[in-house]
Order: sequence, then structure tokens, then C-alpha cells
Amino acid sequence: MTNSIQKTVSPVDGSIYVERELASSKQIEDTLAKATEAQAAWRRVSVAERAAICRRMSGQLLEEANEIGEELSWQIGRPIAYSPFEIRRGFNERVRYMSDIADRELADVALEPKEHFQRFIRREPLGVVLVLAPWNYPYLASVNAVVPAILAGNSVILKVSAQTPLSIEMSAISGT
Repeated sequence: MTNSIQKTVSPVDGSIYVERELASSKQIEDTLAKATEAQAAWRRVSVAERAAICRRMSGQLLEEANEIGEELSWQIGRPIAYSPFEIRRGFNERVRYMSDIADRELADVALEPKEHFQRFIRREPLGVVLVLAPWNYPYLASVNAVVPAILAGNSVILKVSAQTPLSIEMSAISGT
């Protein structure tokens, strides 16, 4: 059985900008299984190393901000002069901030002592987190869910809008 084809129409000129085959049920199940397996190992990576990886990802996207901006402009119709700033400003600032506070915010919280008990709150990863990215700010909006989930030791499945399928493809190709 063949999958359906998603066609993304550019608001810039009304042309079909990109066509992609939609994932089959099996591909979706396989992705979930891989994310579950990856999370078992990822949760054992230190918060400091997770933060370093997030910073490297942001740095890579900063280097590609012009190319990403051009792709976004064609997909959503935003003026090209503004699109790279989604990465350069808000996205990068949020990744850096969340990475900087991750150790402190994810550390155990000591509670009032109780005889014969050491009491504390420990934040544990949830597992696999699904994030749905909007079409109008796919990077800026999704960073608020993706990066905290990654920093906390979860794996993430990111579903982008049908209007901006290339937003995740460019990141995946570049290795981020």
C-alpha cells in the first residue's frame, strides 16, 4: 500500500514547494520504538553533557541561520529579512538559557529532615515526549518543549507542520 503525499504550497508564489510521503503506521510505530530504546540510554547521560549537546546543536543552527531562514520564508511567506532571526535571537537565546540553568533546575531538592529518613525530590525523565511544532514559528515555539525534554533526559519525537516540513529536514541533514 502506498502512502499519501503531502504537498506544501508556498504562499510566496503559490507553487508546490515540496512534496513528502507521509509516514505509514509501521514507520510511526518503528519511530516510537527507536525513541523508547534511545531514551533508556539517554537518561544515563549527565545533565552537563546533555546541555553541552544542546549548545552545540544551537551553534550549528546559528551557522546555518541564513539557509534555514530562506527555507522558512518560502514555506510560510515570512519576509526573508526576518526569518534568520527566529534562529539567531529567540531560539538561540532560549537554548543557551535553558542549558545554563539545567544543572540547578534538575538537581535534587532537599526536604525538611525527618528522623531516620533522608527526604528529597528527584526529577526523573518521563520517557518519550511528542512535540507538535506550529507552522508560523517552528523553531522558536518548539524549542520551549524540545530542549527542556532533552535536558531532562527524555527522548523527543518532533512532528512539524505540513506547511514547514523542511524545518526539521535541514536540522536532521546537518546532524543536529
